[in-house]
Amino acid sequence: MNHNLVIGMATIVLLVISNVLMTFAWYGHLKLQQMDISTNWPLWLVIIASWAIALLEYCFMIPANRIGFVDNGGPYTLMQLKVVQEAISLTVFTAIVVTIFKGEHLHWNHFVAFALLILAVHFAFMKVD
Repeated sequence: MNHNLVIGMATIVLLVISNVLMTFAWYGHLKLQQMDISTNWPLWLVIIASWAIALLEYCFMIPANRIGFVDNGGPYTLMQLKVVQEAISLTVFTAIVVTIFKGEHLHWNHFVAFALLILAVHFAFMKVD
């Protein structure tokens, strides 16, 4: 199998895992609050819990960027890594929010936004001479 393909896919998998964790770090406490689990937690405890998840998230994000970066033998430029990460971030966020949070729904404007994200990824990977 092509080395760049393997490294590229490993980068994407690590970015997906990273973004799942970060979505829970940023928004998981809101779900816990909806479930009456963290309703009475002090803000400092919510912050510490989120930081703990974010630390684990960094254990996936940093290696993804390291191995995926072209100067380290990976297939992606910095701009490509960032655009892919943002597209993954919004995709993961949307999937988690629509499946876990009650009352959140997708509308036509969200689908337009996703189409524009796909275009952003396309343009980031377009060869420019």
